[in-house]
Amino acid sequence: MMQISQPVGTLLREWRQRRRLTQLDLALDADISPRHLSFVETGRAQPSREMLLHLSEELEIPLRERNTLLVAAGFAPMFREHKLDDVALARAREAIGLVLEAQKPFPAFALDRHWNVAASNSALQELYEGVAEELMKPPVNALRLSLHPRGVAPRIENLAEWRAHLLARLRKQIELTADPVLKDLMQEASGYPRPESPTPEAGLEHAVLVPLKIRTSLGLLSFMSTTTVFGTPVDVTLSELAIEMFFPADQATAEAVRRAAS
Repeated sequence: MMQISQPVGTLLREWRQRRRLTQLDLALDADISPRHLSFVETGRAQPSREMLLHLSEELEIPLRERNTLLVAAGFAPMFREHKLDDVALARAREAIGLVLEAQKPFPAFALDRHWNVAASNSALQELYEGVAEELMKPPVNALRLSLHPRGVAPRIENLAEWRAHLLARLRKQIELTADPVLKDLMQEASGYPRPESPTPEAGLEHAVLVPLKIRTSLGLLSFMSTTTVFGTPVDVTLSELAIEMFFPADQATAEAVRRAAS
């Protein structure tokens, strides 16, 4: 059973404030009266199940936290959570496998809400040359693996830019979810040695993205990354899963990786 320590109105107010909305803003967006919203937040009115789900949608509250709101209001959780290897997620798992496999010979990963690798296509093992053994023990955390001084970080040519990109993404996740585990991960990663800011590369001002440039036994490889999520999940696990795919950012990288794979 979920243990809820705060009233539902307090939780709603915290989510509204986290989204930087006034009561009037949210009331207008949700098409309800500001007075009624005020009564809900202060506990003078008990929201219906439908009202909670409607407000959650307007506030873009993650499914896991929507369950928390429902339980705090005395309702049963609505969104089920299965482990990725559960039979109920067999079709989704098959789709993930197809996407990961199709990405070969370039690397791809399925990451959970805490950046742990839930699945991988195991491509391009040269990326992990020299990585400390403890960082490769399951569950492998992709952010820690990337930025830890005993991970991939020492071989990332543009570490300052790549670090800023990953931490900005993590910061946005924290703003959206308020997940305490992600807050701890941010504190840990922020404590890693800071790279010296390099002189901006020629042409960087004309770039459309920040690539990952990493030195390997295959030479200097350059990748651009994309993130894919499930479009209409109603399972907590699937709603928190992201598929990270890396594509060659230049012809030299494409040729080196394909040559190594063959």
